[in-house]
Amino acid sequence: MADLNIEGLAIAPGVLETIVSLAACDVAGVAAVGDLATSTIRTFIGGKPSTQGVDVSVNEDSELEVAIRVSVKSGYVLPDVAASVRQAIADAVNTQVGAKVSYVDVYIDGIQFED
Repeated sequence: MADLNIEGLAIAPGVLETIVSLAACDVAGVAAVGDLATSTIRTFIGGKPSTQGVDVSVNEDSELEVAIRVSVKSGYVLPDVAASVRQAIADAVNTQVGAKVSYVDVYIDGIQFED
């Protein structure tokens, strides 16, 4: 994806992916964004949040289309977590970038069980 241009401001795709990833990670019940092993390792070594598993594109109406893959903690209701992820991403992108999100597809790739 090329830079997103909003009112003379160009935003790199990596920035959008980071905003999306951080918004999803803040949702109760989300264990990881993208690959659980990679996300967990990055968290322990103090790295930035994983943007693997995040895809952002711009449609013909200049609205963002987001696809995200997450793992969910055991005990959470999956449709509720997905709805919360959708809302958190739309709010974060709108607040921080000023762009409208057309849709957010949430793919739940796994469930993390407590030890």
